[in-house]
Amino acid sequence: MNAPVLSLSRRLRVSPFEQRSLQGTKSASVYNHLILPTCYESLEADYWHLREYVQLWDVACQVQVEVSGPDALEFMEYLTPRDVSRCAVGQCIYTPLVDECGGIINDPLILRLADDRFWISLSDSDVLLWAKGLALGKGFDVRIVDPDVFPLSIQGPKADELLSRVLGDAIRELKFFRFMETSIAETPVVVARTGWSGQGGYEVYLREPQSGIRLWDTLAEAGQGLGVRAGCPNLIERIESGLLSYGNDMTLANNPIEAGLDRFFKLGKPADYLGRAALEKIAGEGVASRLVRLLIAGEPVANPRTVYPVETESGPGIGSVTSAVYSPRLDTNIAFGYVPVADSEPGTRVWVTTPDGVREACVTDTQWTVF
Repeated sequence: MNAPVLSLSRRLRVSPFEQRSLQGTKSASVYNHLILPTCYESLEADYWHLREYVQLWDVACQVQVEVSGPDALEFMEYLTPRDVSRCAVGQCIYTPLVDECGGIINDPLILRLADDRFWISLSDSDVLLWAKGLALGKGFDVRIVDPDVFPLSIQGPKADELLSRVLGDAIRELKFFRFMETSIAETPVVVARTGWSGQGGYEVYLREPQSGIRLWDTLAEAGQGLGVRAGCPNLIERIESGLLSYGNDMTLANNPIEAGLDRFFKLGKPADYLGRAALEKIAGEGVASRLVRLLIAGEPVANPRTVYPVETESGPGIGSVTSAVYSPRLDTNIAFGYVPVADSEPGTRVWVTTPDGVREACVTDTQWTVF
């Protein structure tokens, strides 16, 4: 079946980098009401290039929600089980936002720009209106806006070299999950040592949308000789690196404990938050399933449009594969999926129903060890 052509209209927001990032794009998706390229040469070719060189990613779709005002910190605490008070100015933290049932609303990066000012850098779900409603309903003295800030990601092992040509060697000293305010090509930006790949890199938050092409061209020119080209988040690389995708690997129906996101927070923080009672109850009772890494035998398997059912020795139809892809480097299919807690130990055999039939699979560890 041929994929439908993506129709563009003013209903979708325009990325400041779109005139460059859509050139040569073979496929794209809609993410937070913007266009996100998903492939340039091929999934595998893009993967190898990302592991060896450097790419510019148009991730303007990673939109921001800005929270500021006298109650900004108290309100940010209310959104998440993570202790936001421990986030210093100039630091980024990754954390789930949860609803009253402990369900995952989003899994953003939070940047603290000042004691009373934050950016919530979002995955693909609408948070702005939810946050506004919570603030109004609970009477927080905050201002919540879309600041019209758009990230451009520089990813790959040569990202340090590229950005040092623009900002000097001092940028190499920027620590992971820290950011600085600076300018590139006379354009004010925030540069963070972050990114949705395991290859290393930066995210450059553009504050003047009209300067998007100038910023892109400046970085592309600086990367000459480094193999720089347009790229995008890569399914193979992100699964290998253990990076979860909101809407794919977890949704509002999942809680952060079963999704393994509880490693980013500790229950019992001093400040109150929306899903506190629900998460403490879930933790006390224990979860029924856990998100695991899976190795799936056989020929390359397609990424599921919804999920692939997983059967275990505990019974049929009690698990699911949420993301899957063939890894050319590991020479096997790798996947994320939910299985019962009793079947979540590395080495456990399970069976995955794919469009091509039932495949044997096994739970593996974070190193993708083949058992």
